[in-house]
Amino acid sequence: MPRGKRRPHKATDVLAGKTRDLDLSDDDSYNDNASVISNISCSTSNEDRSCVATEDTDESQNDAFEEKLSDAIDGLSQKSAQGRTLSFEAICNIFCKKYIPDYILNRRMTIADAIERALKKGGDNEKAAAANLASLLCIQLGAIDITEDSYQELLSTLMFVVNDESVPLLAREKCCLAIALLTFISCNEEIDAAMQLMRNLWRRLLHSSTITSSVAALYSSALSSWSLLFSTISIRNSTIIPTLTELSTLLDSTHLEVRMVTGELITVLLEMTRDCEDMDEYEPDEEFINKLRELATDSQKYRAKKDRKTQRSNFRQILHYVELDEPPNIQIRFGQEILTMNTWTKKKQYDVLCQALGSGMNMHMTENDLVRDILNLGPKLCQTKLLSNKQSKLERQQINAANFKERTKTRGKVRDKRLAFID
Repeated sequence: MPRGKRRPHKATDVLAGKTRDLDLSDDDSYNDNASVISNISCSTSNEDRSCVATEDTDESQNDAFEEKLSDAIDGLSQKSAQGRTLSFEAICNIFCKKYIPDYILNRRMTIADAIERALKKGGDNEKAAAANLASLLCIQLGAIDITEDSYQELLSTLMFVVNDESVPLLAREKCCLAIALLTFISCNEEIDAAMQLMRNLWRRLLHSSTITSSVAALYSSALSSWSLLFSTISIRNSTIIPTLTELSTLLDSTHLEVRMVTGELITVLLEMTRDCEDMDEYEPDEEFINKLRELATDSQKYRAKKDRKTQRSNFRQILHYVELDEPPNIQIRFGQEILTMNTWTKKKQYDVLCQALGSGMNMHMTENDLVRDILNLGPKLCQTKLLSNKQSKLERQQINAANFKERTKTRGKVRDKRLAFID
């Protein structure tokens, strides 16, 4: 560009504009059409936009979730056996992670028919997945009285599968858990038949010296299911209480799961008999206590290290209760609440629910009315109450700072003692 034709500098234009504005009068400089925006209106509009965005996100997530669940339910009727199994597993994962009884209520007959069809004609993995879904379905709909008809339809099929020797052991094991949960939740008249079925299975352990691990898993599942149902009946009118000799034989099993479930049954049985009068015949003798003491201090090298650790930890608690009548004192924190288990019956019910729900147990303890009723957690906490109980960031920082200061003082004293010992 030639030197004589330079563009004017922007700063010059701005100054010139300001000069022109200063030459105007107040009346001329005021614009009637100019809008006035306050900081309050800006902040309010931002909050409204954020709330709307959050609601839109939640609605989109719910729509995507419902679409995924609807596709999985539709997949239960496809021709491919592998596809049906994957659909069963997908629904099980959703039922574990979310509590949606209202959504399931209108589709319960479709799901129950698919479960029954899979248990009768499905493959090995499909039957196991269908039995899992039966357990989760009754947990989801357990608080709704209208589901009792669905329970009756599934119970007969599940009992038939458990009795069928040709069915794979894994499917029969899952069916034992489903029968126990359906009977326990619905409290129907089939509890005697279910207990007799489970008893016929686990009593085979008394006459079997060597069994495989898969067979032991089936029998231990039957024994665990029988223990859960046994905790709901009146012990005085029961004629199927195992003797101490039978329990001692079960404790001699070479399989860890059988020994663990037997220990749980011993605590539930003693807890029920000690609450009644004139039932001292079920108090263990010295020989039986010595066997429990051996299991609590077992150090046999031919057993896995993890198995020995798990066995010793559980049987120490059992031994304390048998000898000293000390009930369990277990506290589990979930969210802003704490579950306290001070009876063996309550612990047994919690363990069975954990076995069915897996990683979704904490969510169901927070949201599921049935689970909260079983574990005596009371009504659900209000969301505003949960937010009010939550500590602020400043409070957490102050607590952490105080803990850090106390920890530093304690470590300093320990260091001083070490130096004095070295000198």
